[in-house]
Formats: sequence, structure tokens, C-alpha cells
Amino acid sequence: MSRRIVQFGTSRFLQAHADLFVHEAQEAGQAIGPITVVKTTEGEDRAGRVAGFRRAGGFPVQIRGYRADALIDQRVMVHSVDQAFDAHADWPAVTDHFAKDAEIALSNVGDRGYDVAEKDRVFDPASAKIPLSFPGKLLALLVARHRAGGRPLLFLPTELIASNGRILSCLVADLARTWSMSAAFQEWLAGSVVFANGLVDRIVSEDIEPVGAVAEPYALWAIRRGNFDPPFTHPALVMTDTLEPFERLKLHILNLGHTVLAEEWIRHGRPADETVARFLSDAAIALRLTDIFASEVVPGFAARGMGDAAAAYVRTTLERFRNPFLQHRIADIANNHEAKVGHRIRTFMDWVHDPAPGLRMPHLAAIAQTYR
Repeated sequence: MSRRIVQFGTSRFLQAHADLFVHEAQEAGQAIGPITVVKTTEGEDRAGRVAGFRRAGGFPVQIRGYRADALIDQRVMVHSVDQAFDAHADWPAVTDHFAKDAEIALSNVGDRGYDVAEKDRVFDPASAKIPLSFPGKLLALLVARHRAGGRPLLFLPTELIASNGRILSCLVADLARTWSMSAAFQEWLAGSVVFANGLVDRIVSEDIEPVGAVAEPYALWAIRRGNFDPPFTHPALVMTDTLEPFERLKLHILNLGHTVLAEEWIRHGRPADETVARFLSDAAIALRLTDIFASEVVPGFAARGMGDAAAAYVRTTLERFRNPFLQHRIADIANNHEAKVGHRIRTFMDWVHDPAPGLRMPHLAAIAQTYR
């Protein structure tokens, strides 16, 4: 028996992550999927992707880079997606499909995707209109599902927000109260719809038009255990009792390393189109980053009992950074640089301070001090 997945978002990340994972699980004989993709934003942007998903034959994902010093250059035709809708053009069909067919739902709706539009706070779910924001759309779909019999649902958000499942669940529950939904619906929402916290990690650097993506070999999908079964098994899918170690490693090694490079790139006025791999071909830059990792970051993790895990993740991170096939521009990483310094570097120093108040982190401290 298959388990239909409804996916909110058309991003290249989802194509090279969740869609590819499900395809590989299907190839291994697991009863998971197929996937229905739903474009949630209004307008012609990414309309070509919806048409591309609808075409038979699947779409390509190119995995390029190094894993344990071995070159990977593999093209996979992904066949896990068999339907696609534009929510604003196909809302009745989306509503009916979600209400009756979905077993699992997942989302990747961008940095502002959890914002609730003010007009959605006075929305009438009995109307034929479509809510403006993603939380509003999701609640309207859940109302329709409840009215169609109220089958349970597992929701797997992949947005890069800490406790993403809990936060989305609270947003939807609060909006249900604002809409004055019945006690029966609110009880069903709390008891039958599970929003799992998760963390995803894969650099997906390029689109393949109209649908497809270029990605690195490394991938991780960590999901916090709860009162639900794992959606499927996959080498990169990890069920865990706590996400914090994964979150700390990603935030304070991968993301922190990116921000250190962005600071060097800004300070030296480097070319606008410079990629991470090209930047690290500069021996002085590479030495500075590896020194910060070795003398400041790994000792900080060691003070928290995570030294071995951090050292291993640093090795993997440097291999990922040096991937010559990914067009990962530092100019993109440098967006919102001051905020990223606070979130990635200053919070790391604060996290380490209690167990190791005497640990010196001069390079990181200098960057943090610049943006005080």
C-alpha cells in the first residue's frame, strides 16, 4: 500500500532532497509516495516547474562532488512525483486531494513562509476563497480534511527554523481559534495531526530547467521521534530523540564557517562572483578557516562533550566547501551578514562560555566585536 505525500513547495532543494529520497526508497521496494507537488505562491514565478512536474518521465538530479575523497558525478532521474498543482489556479482540486488522499505532508516554503497574512485572520473557511498565506492555506485544507472524515496526518516541515514542527503547529492552532473553529476540529487537530520537528542539510546550488537540480553528495534529514512511525528508511534519514546535536553542528560549523568566509570576502573586497571553492583555493584563506575550526570551534564543542563529532563534521564540511562543481557564491552567503554573525558566531561563544569560560576564541571574538 502506497502512502501519498502532498508536498508544499517546488524548490530545487526539495527536488534534490525529499523527492530524491522518496524515489530512492521506492527503488528499494518501500511503499512510500508518490508525491503531489503544490505551488503555494501566487503568480507566474515557477509556473514552469508545475508544468515540468506534470510531464511524464521524471526529472534529473545531478549529484556532483566528493565523498571520502572519492569523486561522485551521478545523474538520477527522479520518478517519485506524479502530480502537480498550482494552489491559486487549482484550489478545489488541491482541497479535495489533500482531504481524501494525503497520508503525509511536507513543506519548504521559504524564509517568510510561516508569516500569517492579516486578511487570513478573518478568513471564512466555508467560503470558496483561498487564504493568502501558507498557514492559512494549510488550516483551510485541514478543515476540509476534518470534514471529509478526519484521517490522521503526519506533517514534516523542512524549513530552516528551529522547532519548525512545533512552531507551525502552534501557528495553525492559534489561527484555528481565531477562526472560531469547533471544539471537535481543535481536538482532532491536536490529536490526529502530528507536526514533527526536523532538520535538513544539503547544498543544492543550481536549477536544471524546467525541473531538476544540481546538488552535493552530502545529505541529512534528521527527524525528532514522536508518536508516529518513520515515514520511510534511507541512509540519510535519521530518527533521533533530540535534534540539538545536529542543529549545533550545522549552525556552528557549516554555517559559522560560511560566515567566517563571508567576513574575509567582505574585508578583502573579493570578486562578486567568487564561489566558496574558488575562495578556499587561496592558501591563506584556507589556513585561516582551518585554524579557526581547529583552535576555537572544535575545542568549544569539546567543552560540551562533542569534540569527536565536531572534528568529524569539520572534515566533512571542508570537503563540502571545496566541492568544485557547486556554484555557491559567497555574495549570497553574505546576505544579512550582521545578523548571521550574531546567530552563528556570537551564540556559539555564549554556548561555550558556561562550560569553558577561559577558552580563548580571538578570531571569532574579533568578528563578533566588529558587529556589536
